[in-house]
Amino acid sequence: MNRLYYGDNLDVLRRHVGDESVDLVYLDPPFNSNANYNVLFAEHDGTKAASQIKAFEDTWEWDESAARAYEEVVERGGRVSLAMQAFRTFLGDSDMLAYLAMMAPRLVELRRVLKPTGSIYLHCDPTASHYLKMLMDAVFGTASFRNEIVWRRVTAHSDAKKWSPVADVIFYYGKTNDVVWNTPFAPHDPEYIKDKYRYQDERGVYRLDNMTSPNPRPNMMYEWKGHASPTKGWRYSKATMAKLDAENRIWYPDDKSKRPQLKRYLHESEGMVMGTVWDDIPPINSQAQERLGYPTQKPEALLERIIGASTKEGDTVLDPFCGCGTTIAAAQKLNRRWLGIDITHLAITLIRSRLTDTFGGTVPYEVIGEPVSLPDATALAESDPYQFQWWALGLVGARPVEQKKGADKGIDGRIYFHEGPGQTRQIVLSVKAGKLHATHVRDLRGVVEREKAAIGVLLAMEEPTRAMRAEAASAGFHESPWGKHARIQILTIEELLAGKGIDRPPAQASVTFKRAPKAKSAVATAQPFDFGGDDADEPL
Repeated sequence: MNRLYYGDNLDVLRRHVGDESVDLVYLDPPFNSNANYNVLFAEHDGTKAASQIKAFEDTWEWDESAARAYEEVVERGGRVSLAMQAFRTFLGDSDMLAYLAMMAPRLVELRRVLKPTGSIYLHCDPTASHYLKMLMDAVFGTASFRNEIVWRRVTAHSDAKKWSPVADVIFYYGKTNDVVWNTPFAPHDPEYIKDKYRYQDERGVYRLDNMTSPNPRPNMMYEWKGHASPTKGWRYSKATMAKLDAENRIWYPDDKSKRPQLKRYLHESEGMVMGTVWDDIPPINSQAQERLGYPTQKPEALLERIIGASTKEGDTVLDPFCGCGTTIAAAQKLNRRWLGIDITHLAITLIRSRLTDTFGGTVPYEVIGEPVSLPDATALAESDPYQFQWWALGLVGARPVEQKKGADKGIDGRIYFHEGPGQTRQIVLSVKAGKLHATHVRDLRGVVEREKAAIGVLLAMEEPTRAMRAEAASAGFHESPWGKHARIQILTIEELLAGKGIDRPPAQASVTFKRAPKAKSAVATAQPFDFGGDDADEPL
């Protein structure tokens, strides 16, 4: 079953993900690469309390939580413990050490959940890539390292006294040598095609390839149609040569002293074997159809390449920092099962919208860790008001308002919808986790008038009084092509959990979240010719 988990990924991994149950892990852990480099290495005294985790913010800093994480890893012993002690000697009690202390136990858990045939891809930028490489070596073993992939994500731009940083790093490790591997191919370069594929017959454009064996093969030394045996023998058996000849796949020179060559047709070629420098996948730009507005969103093509290379259909893919769900969307398109973990309700809401938009609500999955009862919601509100707010807004499909200086006062979220061409309307929402007052209703009414909004909604933990409901009713109605809708509405969390929603125009009119493009069916590609025969295992 596909699953979305809300919560700290370390806790989720330990409680919910079994040993050797995952085929592929992709992670793109948050890191503030735009921060001043030197700040990351500044030492702290370790007494600072852990700050509230907020969406889109990198929270790695040396505090009590980081110090405890470091101690836990070190006390377990082994190579990871030695690596962390070395990092502390070199880095001191810095934010960089905090980042590594938080990553270490998570990587240990990710190794545990990987199958013996599984792979892990860690995506990072050069700010911490060298430290993460050493940490990955400690967790997985140096022999498990397979590749360092460089993804060119931007074009060069001017930077003061340094080379322009244009690429990210992706470390690829296998849990064992017995990893799943589907060789990825890239299209041939046009200049290569022009230079090599210079011939053509009724079957198509082709190039010529050597048919002699690179190694001595006494059993393949025979004369073929007047052409003497090569010194080391032919690459193919007589049976295969006869098959190729019958299908006009051999080119014969007029001069018998020269060798016949194999016709390799362009339309049967899978392309060039892909290397470790990827410069053919552009980043998500401002005009990209798949752009959802998430700051660290990666292109689906990048994840489709990784998943396609290291898994089979039906395998399970895990992203412990799933953000806006690119890994999940790519896995679903490629018919893989998936597990996603994120610590913000905003991310979970965004992924839900993405799955609905892309796959039309046909994807079976469950969400674990979200409140499902009033006591659950009360506990979330008391422990983390920000997360409660995002969760409550997610129940009605609203986008949270950015909490920045100068942001609209009295508005926690918005829903946009269309009533016709060029007629975009909005619903403004206010979330109250604590005691409800009559002033909250009056304030919301004032916000609706100020913003010229169609509807205002108050989401509350407490049951409103009769006077509050009367105050809301006195605001009148918004009339739409779908009927009349109360202009001011009060919904309790209990009502939302019971399935009640906003009285509003239908959901298909909503444009709150940027819609993800619908999934496209896979396009069939030409298959390479199967040479078969008793030497089918020979390199071609």
